[in-house]
Amino acid sequence: MPRLTLAQASTIVDAGLAKGRALGLKPLAIAVFDDASVLRALKMEDGGTLMRPKIAEAKAYTAVAMGMATRALMDRAKNTPVFMTALGQIADGKIVTVPGGVVIRDAAGAMLGSVGVSGDTSDQDEACAVAGIVAAGLVADTGA
Repeated sequence: MPRLTLAQASTIVDAGLAKGRALGLKPLAIAVFDDASVLRALKMEDGGTLMRPKIAEAKAYTAVAMGMATRALMDRAKNTPVFMTALGQIADGKIVTVPGGVVIRDAAGAMLGSVGVSGDTSDQDEACAVAGIVAAGLVADTGA
């Protein structure tokens, strides 16, 4: 089974941060998890606030733990709020249901992990996650 490498995780973070700089976004934090929910890479730009890395990790954790992007879970939360509340309790509050947590897939569609970005608007965070995944030669699954 293919695994997400450290080199791929590093590329995702660095390319995601570069995308944020190109767009003139606020300082970002980017976290990358493998398919076993192991944190492979995490960086926060200078000037970021204390919660940004935690939010980025929570977005990535949510996407890999549920096997779907946080954008898709946001839509699901609108239709099943009781389920999402219970899920948050089961996961010790680590579930985030706003865009910015994106599933990483290989060309065959296998889930390799996830990336979470925090620091600007959720849509901009997601765009940086996608840019990082694409730069690593992988497929971004936003759930859209």
